[in-house]
Amino acid sequence: MHIQFNTDNRITGDEALAAQAEQIVESRLNRFSSRLSRVEVHLADVNGPKGGSDDIVCTLEARPEGGKPVTVKGNAGQVESAIRDASDKMQALLDTHFGKLRAH
Repeated sequence: MHIQFNTDNRITGDEALAAQAEQIVESRLNRFSSRLSRVEVHLADVNGPKGGSDDIVCTLEARPEGGKPVTVKGNAGQVESAIRDASDKMQALLDTHFGKLRAH
């Protein structure tokens, strides 16, 4: 499973943030790693300098082997919290996705 990290121009996407995002995503999605070719992490600050309580959006797109990409979004006031929120949602989505495949 390859993890690709991207940010908008309002969030500084340095190596430390990329490593933190990768660690969070891997900890939540590691059990699916053999079934996923790539996970893309996109961070955006939707309100810019105005701020806000949930202005950081983390979009995760997972690409299952041989399947269509699945996407979730997590919102929070802090980058780390947004990544954790999106990762938790992706974990639940993949549990459902792969569970349905097993049933067929």
